[in-house]
Amino acid sequence: MTAARARTGRPPLTEQRKAEIRLEIARAAVDLFVEQGVTATTGEQIGQAVGVSARTVWRYFPSKESCVQPLFSAGIDAIAECLRHWRPGEPLEEIFDHGLLADHGLAQGPERTTVGALVRLTRTEPGLRAVWLQTYDEAEPAFARALAERAALPADDLRPAIQAAMFNAALRAAVEHHAWHTADPAPDAAATRAGLESALRTALELAARGLA
Repeated sequence: MTAARARTGRPPLTEQRKAEIRLEIARAAVDLFVEQGVTATTGEQIGQAVGVSARTVWRYFPSKESCVQPLFSAGIDAIAECLRHWRPGEPLEEIFDHGLLADHGLAQGPERTTVGALVRLTRTEPGLRAVWLQTYDEAEPAFARALAERAALPADDLRPAIQAAMFNAALRAAVEHHAWHTADPAPDAAATRAGLESALRTALELAARGLA
C-alpha cells in the first residue's frame, strides 16, 4: 500500500479556509452577543450557529469574547497601505479617497450595522472592551511601520511612532463616537457609512492639526 493510500481522515485546512471559519465564528458570535448579551451566550451556541462544535470554536479562539476579534481587526493592513501611499501635502482625511473607509472594519460588508452595535456593547462588557482595545494596540505598530516607510525613516524612529499613536487614537475615538451616538438599531447601511465617514474625517482633520 502506498503512503498516499495509507493516509486517512480529512485533508488539512488551507490558511484561507481557516480564515473563513474564523470570520464565520466571529459573525455568529456578534449576532448572538447583540441578540441575547455576552453572558447568556455560550461557546456551544456559537458553534451551533456556524455548524461546528464548541471544541472547534475554542481551537480558534481562547474565549467567547475574543471570537469577535476578526471583525474588529478587519482592514488594518488596508489602512496601513493607505498610509504608505499618503501623498505629501495631501490632507490626512483625504486618504479616504484611496479606499480606506471601504476596508475599515465597521464599514465593511453586510454586517457593518451589527458591528456598530457590538462597539456599543464595549461600553458595558469588559471582556469585549479588552478585545477592542487590544485590536488597536496591535494595529499601532503596523501604522508606525507604514508611516516610517512613507518618510524613509528607520523603523524604530520616534516620529512615526508618535504619528501612528495619534492616528490610531483618532480612528478609535471616531468609531466609538459614531457607534455610541447612533440609534440602536442602527439606521440603514448608507446612513451608517455616511455617518462613520464624517466622524473619521473630522477626527483625522483634528489629529493632523496636532495640539494647540
